[in-house]
Amino acid sequence: MKDIKAGLPMRQRAGMPRIKRKRDALPSLNYTRRGFRLGDGRLHLAGDIALTVVWPRDLPADPTSVRVYRDSLGHWYASFVVEMVTEALPETGRSIGVDWGIKETATTSDPHDLPHPQYGKSAAAKLARYQRQTARRKPARGKAASKGYRAASRAAAKVHKKVARQRQDTARKWAKTVVRDFDQLAVEDFKPKFLARSTMARKAADAAIGATKTALTEMARKHGRIVHLVHPAHTTMDCAQCGARTKHALPLSERTYACTACGAGSPRDKNSARVMLVRAALNPASADCGRPDGPPVRQAA
Repeated sequence: MKDIKAGLPMRQRAGMPRIKRKRDALPSLNYTRRGFRLGDGRLHLAGDIALTVVWPRDLPADPTSVRVYRDSLGHWYASFVVEMVTEALPETGRSIGVDWGIKETATTSDPHDLPHPQYGKSAAAKLARYQRQTARRKPARGKAASKGYRAASRAAAKVHKKVARQRQDTARKWAKTVVRDFDQLAVEDFKPKFLARSTMARKAADAAIGATKTALTEMARKHGRIVHLVHPAHTTMDCAQCGARTKHALPLSERTYACTACGAGSPRDKNSARVMLVRAALNPASADCGRPDGPPVRQAA
């Protein structure tokens, strides 16, 4: 109703609410400090339930709560809440700007770019085949699912899970590299939600910009680095060298930024990444693109 009153077009309005049945949700159990304990390498839950856990690493502190849940593949996991311990890294005295995009998932002011891996595109054909099998074998209303339907559904879920894990692994490894090499990060506070209703929706979703941004901020917090979230307005229009702003927004087809005030030219995304540094009042680590003293923004001729 709010969207209707606001006069938003149909493509931007929220859909009708849907009923979420309890049996459709994946099962999960939550326990506080009094509902579980750890002993002999096992997880003991209330009701004399003992679970054998495969520990990837030791817990850094005593957990305050635990969530036991099942994923779409039927695997069970235990997620513990512990007090975070900062693992300080050696100071480098360097700073970096990060600009999010579609062609490159992350473009940085220094050579730490994250290319678009396109994991979803690589798995699209296999996923489509399993989804077609699922659609053909879907049972009628009120009838039990067949063995073939369950097998096709599980195969599709495995493809989804593999793509999600590939994106997560790539994002975390890239974030660890950036956090290790730089003390301060000027990150574009990008909201990728609006891309979901554009012609770039599929490629934007495959880039997983939101998940990569979350991985970067969490990794920086874990290792005691400083993150500056920069508002994305006009970052593609400002010149990182002199601070001039173009009169008109650059079309997406124009990939090179050319300043008409100072004559500087650079790739569009690289210029935006350096603008992040300037707006966060940080000095680039290896570039002579600092904004001189004077008015913060002026119009280019």
